This record gives sequence, structure tokens and C-alpha cells, in this order.
Amino acid sequence: MRSSVEIYNVRTGRAREVWQTDRLVQAPNFAPDGSYLLLNGDGLLFRLPLDGGEVVQVDTGFAVNCNNDHGISPDGTEIVISDKSEFGKSSIYILPIEGGTPRLVTENQPSYWHGWSPDGRQLAYCGIRDDLFDIYTISVDGGVETRLTHGEGRNDGPDYSADGQWIYFNSSRTGLMQIWRIHPDGSGLEQVTSDNQGNWFAHPSPRNDKVLILSYDPSVFDHPRDLDVRLRLMDMDGGNLKTLFELFGGQGTINVPCWSPDGDEFAYVRYFPVNS
Repeated sequence: MRSSVEIYNVRTGRAREVWQTDRLVQAPNFAPDGSYLLLNGDGLLFRLPLDGGEVVQVDTGFAVNCNNDHGISPDGTEIVISDKSEFGKSSIYILPIEGGTPRLVTENQPSYWHGWSPDGRQLAYCGIRDDLFDIYTISVDGGVETRLTHGEGRNDGPDYSADGQWIYFNSSRTGLMQIWRIHPDGSGLEQVTSDNQGNWFAHPSPRNDKVLILSYDPSVFDHPRDLDVRLRLMDMDGGNLKTLFELFGGQGTINVPCWSPDGDEFAYVRYFPVNS
């Protein structure tokens, strides 16, 4: 096996395995009704039913080089993807939930989606412009992008809080990658974590009470896969930070929003060594 898709319940502290495959699959999103997970693999998207049904490929039209930055709209009617088929660099597109022809949202590349505002009107993403990794937002209809950070280290992985008041992201502006948050209008910047771990991919719970993060050893640069990492949970302000469990993973484990609609569970991918 290469990938194990699993679900962890934060109320019981127990995990369950829902699918194992010899393929490399990544970044599970829960459907808004909780009935399936959306995953990527081999440049394509797939639905994994949680009732034991067969995995089904999603029609993404010409977009067949999707990376693991994808998600589902708050109302469950659309999918957002990040794909490089059209321009050779990652661009953000929206398509119907059932699949179909992608509609371009971002004119500037590369752009990597990470968050959808709770009201469904805005997308948050990492954009690389002149070799600077920064946080941007844009209307779901496209247009002019709004820049929230300005090259203070590497800024990546933005995701909205459930009340829409904050965008959480990771930044290396203090040296080691840590979690920060900022209001969508660019005000109120705050550092959320400050410890000796490389912290990535903050995902606020739908209950607006906790934030899930993935943590690497401090010696690790970027967010590679196939390493020993930790999934950790904290309060919205960074308090009560605790390790839930360790696993072999990293890139692809929780790159995108992964909470269940009720906030009781989150989905993630555990990997097995290539030579195992």
C-alpha cells in the first residue's frame, strides 16, 4: 500500500481507516453533506464514498494536471481546483460539483487555492509573484486579486475561520514556519504559534473553536512528503496546542480544508514508505 485515507474523531480520540490504495492520493475534502471525500491523484480528482461504494473520477474537462489544492464550495454546488494544464503553471478554476468544464478565476500564475470564504464569495490562495510567496484573495467571479502579505518570508496555506473573521496561514517571516492570522481586509495581523516546530496548513474547525495544523521537525524545509510529522490541535488563538498523533506523511496529508461538516472529525492521508 502507498496511501491510507483515514478519519479522526476529535470527540472520541479515535481514528478509522476508510480506504487504502497503492496509488499516491492526497488532500481529502469532506463533502458538505458528509457523504464522500474529494481527493486528487495522478493529476485527477476522485470521489471516495464513505458508505463503502466505489471510487469515482470527477470530470475536470481539460484540467488533467490538478495538484492537491482543491475544495468544495460552502453550498456544495461547485468545486475549485488548481491546475497547470492550460498555462503550464498552476491557475485556479471553478467547475460544477458534478464535474464539467473549468472556468478560470485567476489570471496571474502560479496560484494555489487554499480557502473558500464562508459566504461563498471569495477565494484565498497562495500566489507566487516575482519569486515572492504571498497570500491573496479574489472574487469567485475573478477580476483583480487582493494582496494581504508582502514578501515577509514565505506565506502559504490560507484558510478562513468559520465566522469569516480571520484567514489563517503559515509564514516563515520569523525564520521557522509558524501559523499566523489576518482579517480578510488585511488588518489585525497576529502570530498564532511560536514554538520549535515547522507549522503548516492551519484549518479552523466548522465549530469555530479549534484549529488543526500539521507540524514538521524544525530542520525540515518546505512541506515535503514521506516524513514523520504530527497533527496538532489548538484553540483559535493558539492556546492549548497539543499533539493528537504522529504519522508518516507531510505533503498531501492535510493540504486543504479537511473537517467534517459538524466539526467532529477530519480526514487525512497517511503514507507508507515507497520501499515498504
